[in-house]
Formats: sequence, C-alpha cells, structure tokens
Amino acid sequence: MTDDDELIGLDPFDALDREAARIDGHLSVLPDDEWARRSRCAGWSVRDVLAHLDSAERYHRACLAGQAKQYLQEQRDRGASDIAAANALDIAGLADRTPRQLLVEWRKSNAETRRRFRERGDGRIDTSIGNYPSRWQAFHVAGELATHADDIFVAVDATDAAPRRSWRAAYSRFALAEEKPDLAIQVDGGRTRISGREIDVELDDDELIDAVAGRLDESTRLDAPTRAVLNTMP
Repeated sequence: MTDDDELIGLDPFDALDREAARIDGHLSVLPDDEWARRSRCAGWSVRDVLAHLDSAERYHRACLAGQAKQYLQEQRDRGASDIAAANALDIAGLADRTPRQLLVEWRKSNAETRRRFRERGDGRIDTSIGNYPSRWQAFHVAGELATHADDIFVAVDATDAAPRRSWRAAYSRFALAEEKPDLAIQVDGGRTRISGREIDVELDDDELIDAVAGRLDESTRLDAPTRAVLNTMP
C-alpha cells in the first residue's frame, strides 16, 4: 500500500469544502459571456467544466453507496469505452441545462457528497479500483476540484495561496507515488526531485501540481516524455 506520510496532518474534508466554496462563489457571479470561455481543459469551455463536475457527482455518490461497479457498467452500456468517452457523453447529456441550472444541481449534489465523505471519515469506500480508504478518495476529489478551479480561472486569495499550494503539492506527491510506485520522489529544500523511467527532474510546487494534474504543455521547460511520466491523469 502507498505510504501516506505526505498526507499526515492534512484534512481532505476541509480542503473539499474550501475548493467547492471557491468554485461556487466564482461561478455564482460569472458574467453570461464568460461561460463559453475556453478553459485550461483541452476542448472544454468553462460551462463544460461545470457540466463535468456535475456529472462526476454521480460517480462519487455511487462510490459512497457501494455501487461503483454498477455505475461503471452503466457507463460501458452507454458506449463509454474509456474516461474521455464517458466525459464527452456526460457533458453532451447536459446540453439542455443552462449554466445556472447546472450550478444549482452541482451545488446541491456536491454538498451532499461532501457531507457523506466527512461522515465516512477514516472508513472505507467503494471505488473503480475496489475497496479504498475514504480519506484518500476525499483527497483525490479535493485535488480534482482544485485543478478544475484553476482550469476555470478561479482567483486565489493571497492569504490562501501558500497553504493551498502546500497541501496540493503534498497530495500531488502522494498521487504520483500511488500511480507510479517505481518512481523515486524526494523533497529537498522546498522542491521535489523525481527520478526513474529515464527522467531525473527537480520541480517547484507549482510545476509539480500542474505536472501531476496533466496541465503542462509544450510551452514549459519539460519535454513531452517527462511530462508523460509525471502525468497521473487517464
């Protein structure tokens, strides 16, 4: 099992609450002409990101209800051969919703998801990979919310920037170690050194967060093979 020392002292349920509140606050006052703006997610507008978040709630709730396998089978039955196809189908399936309707739906469903994660605490949860620590899954969901908040340009308050960067960097190291246990990951002087699979790089926290979330592109200093090794996104 993955070493979770990086996560000691961090509260994923508080992180979930904060990131959800940031997204909600931003989208609640978003001008109408901003919903079609291209996000950092390739091919997705700001509205598409919200539709994805709304759809993802069905997976989270299935996990909490012990029905992850049924949910995944339903997705395959719809013709979703992989996650990208499932995401595309989910977003298309919400095409009839206005952005405000999507926001109301996501706000309600996400609040229930966060409440139930907090209730589950240090217990276990059903997921696509089987029985899994609920606390770890809550970190994954918080990490996804934080990434998508950045994708849709949610501003970060100056007082929150450092602690937010800190927990996200710690989570990113955990997620990378979990996904690719053959990599050597060391923290040295506020930077993270990662070696293995023919790479040996040292990253600051912002680079690490974006690399693990698959948000680095050819404009960065890292070449494509290195970015691929660091990327944990499917």
